[in-house]
Amino acid sequence: MFLGEHQHIVDVKGRVVMPSRFRPELERGLVVTKGQDRCLVVFPIEQFNQEVARLNRLPRTDRRTRNFARSLYGGASDQPLDAQGRLPLPPAQRSYAGLDRDVVVLGVGDRVEIWDADTYYRNQTVNDDAYAQTDTALGEEGI
Repeated sequence: MFLGEHQHIVDVKGRVVMPSRFRPELERGLVVTKGQDRCLVVFPIEQFNQEVARLNRLPRTDRRTRNFARSLYGGASDQPLDAQGRLPLPPAQRSYAGLDRDVVVLGVGDRVEIWDADTYYRNQTVNDDAYAQTDTALGEEGI
């Protein structure tokens, strides 16, 4: 399970260091792709295969499915971590997420998100305020 918020930088070669505690699961294989909210998502290969299976169950005749698949697969990269635990991020991925230098590498349970630091902290201030005001868990509104 991926947990925690980690501050890192994108180096001049477009690589970001993955936290050491994340590496064992990612060293078995990973896929990086575009995420919602203009971040990048790093999936362990097993989790990405589950996402693929879920997407494959949706009808290809639905334009939303086709468009989602284009963004997910077209924006994907499966380059492994290097010997120092750095993840190379192609220019198109860095551009999509607005990654220039300072980033937040965020553990989100079954995946890792990579955010531009300013964007993440700006969004997270709003998210934390909403979280603090939440009286019920998601899905419990009718109970």
